[in-house]
This record gives sequence, C-alpha cells and structure tokens, in this order.
Amino acid sequence: MRSGSTNKGRGTRGKGRGRQSRFGPLVFALVATFCAAAGLSGLLAAQSAGTAGGSVLYVSNETAGTVAIINGSTGAVEAQVPVGKRPRGLKLSRDGSRLFVALSGSPIGGPGVDESKLPPADRSADGIGVVDLASRKLERVYPSGPDPEAFDISPDGKTLYVSNEDTAAMAVVDLEKGAVTRSVSICGEPEGVTVAPDGRTVYVTCEADGAVAAIDTTSFRVVAQIQTAPRPRGIVFSRDANTIFVTCENGAALTVIDAKTHTAAGKVPVTTPEVDGLHARPMGAVLSVDGQHLFVTTGRTKSVVIVDPKTRQQTGIIESVGGRPWGIAVSPDGRRLYTANGPSGDVSFIDIAGGKVERRVSIGGSPWGLVVGTQK
Repeated sequence: MRSGSTNKGRGTRGKGRGRQSRFGPLVFALVATFCAAAGLSGLLAAQSAGTAGGSVLYVSNETAGTVAIINGSTGAVEAQVPVGKRPRGLKLSRDGSRLFVALSGSPIGGPGVDESKLPPADRSADGIGVVDLASRKLERVYPSGPDPEAFDISPDGKTLYVSNEDTAAMAVVDLEKGAVTRSVSICGEPEGVTVAPDGRTVYVTCEADGAVAAIDTTSFRVVAQIQTAPRPRGIVFSRDANTIFVTCENGAALTVIDAKTHTAAGKVPVTTPEVDGLHARPMGAVLSVDGQHLFVTTGRTKSVVIVDPKTRQQTGIIESVGGRPWGIAVSPDGRRLYTANGPSGDVSFIDIAGGKVERRVSIGGSPWGLVVGTQK
C-alpha cells in the first residue's frame, strides 16, 4: 500500500514531544519478567554479544528522498544519503555491507485526498536501491516491478521478494542477474513481505483481502491464503518460527497464524488510550532480542504496545513516542527500541526497561522505515 491505503501519505506533521510513559501493574510485571523470567544472565549475554562496534540506525525518509544514518548510542546524525523518490522499506544485506531500500515514483496521497488530482506516477523511479555502507553512497538500483514498498531477502542473500500493490503481485528479483525473473499474482493490495527462516515460504500481507498469502519459494505457487483481521500490515515470526504475528491496522489487533499448518490461530487485541478520537492501529512490529516480547507501533495513537508472544496478551504500553510511529527496531544489545515517526519528522530512542523515551532525534521530512546494524 502507499502509506495508508492506495497512495496514502504520512498525515500532517505532528509537534508533540511528550515523554511520559503510562504504567499499570502489567507493565511493572513486564519489567520483572524481563529481568527474572527471561533470565538476567541471558539478557546480559545478549547485550554483550550485540554491543561490539556499537549500533547504527538506517532510516528511510519518504519525502526527503534520503536515508538517514544515525549513531544508535549518541543519536548523532552522521549522514543523509540521497537515494531517490519515496524511500520506504529497508533491509540490510545478509553480510551487513549494503542497505537495500524500496523506491517509488507513485505520488504521495493521504486520507481524504482526491487521487484523480495527483500527478502521474513516475515509473522510471521505481526500484530497489542499494547503498554501499562503507562509502555511504547509492551504488545501483535494481528493477522491482511497479511501486515497491516492502520486500525481504532470501536466506542465501541471492533473491529479493517485493510487493507490487498496483499489479496485485510479488516480484522476484535475482540479484546476480540484476533482473525481475518472475511476477507472482497473489492478492489485493499486497504490502508486508517476510521470508520464513528456513527460506521455503514467503508470506505477503494482502490489505484489500484481509489475508496473508503464503508462496512456495521453489514453485512460486500460492499454497495458502490465511484470513486475518482487517488491513494486515507487517509480519513477525516467533523465535522458534512456529508462530506468525500479523499487525492489522483496521482490526486493532494482531492475527496469530500457525506457521506449520498455515491456519489462523487466534487474535491479540491491541488497545491504547484514545488520541484525537483515534484508537490503536497496529503498524510495525519487532521481536525483542530474547524473543520474549513483541513491540508494536500503533500509528496515530503515538504509542508502542508490548505483547507476550507466549501468552498472546498485551502486557504494557509506552505512550507519547512520537507522531504516528511506523518503522520500529530493537538495538543489538536488547536495551533500546527505535521508532520512525513520520509526521513529527524524528526518530525516538526508547529505554525498554524504564519504558520511556530517552530522546527524539530530528531528521525532518517523513521518517518511514528503520533497520539497525552494527558499526564496523
């Protein structure tokens, strides 16, 4: 989709900079669980393993046409790399040396916008850009099919799977050949794309159909279409890869899918305090380093909700994160969350144990996607 529904933008720019957190008994229980039930020694081991070299954030800026590079510890903006039109989805290469970014020539719309009055799409701007992280420069652009937004990389690092909303298809990009080798018809308004850890299946959310399509990566046949709550967005696997959690914007919930049987296995309601008459709209999600917590951005309610993947219950909430947080990532040491906040033009650094925003780093424009790497 185009940031909302067909050709949707990121909304009006927000100005709030609140840093308060809302804690109830469940959140205090979360903190206790984080240190005790998860095992403090395990957490410290994960932190130790992830701190070598320090973390670095890569944030796509949809309206600025850049990728911001931010020090994950200090918040210093180290670079703004020009990449092309409407950068959104981001992925690091398997070896961490390159950054892939989805680029689109489709005009930005938004709720209530008369799309007939928008300028025509520039299909020559569509593609998957590649940033060399050593030089911090765009080195090439791969073909991608029309209006790419989200994509994922095969475990062997040789193939990209790209959602093409305009054609209700998924493009298969061979990185060695530098070409789209196949277009797979899948569903209405494909959006989020995630490859299973074993690489055998790629899953794509279908906004218009309220479903997730499962595609075999050998035959490229759609092997299942699993119904979800309305407007599915992103896909996250549990640590053991047996369970899939799907954020559903209009359903105010996560749909749970059994990855082995490709069947719906329940729903996790997502609730936040009302903001300007709006309720929770689950968007992005990321699993904690230890796999025991799922963090979910909620769009215009400006919050991050915390879910226990085992009990499938919401256990906490961090409020006043930023304007419409969308992209979300966790630091390699497991201590911080980062969110890309489009309307407020900034990136939030969130202390997980304390449940509060430490700082918000302004980069201007409309931050959209976010991934975390390690400084070399």
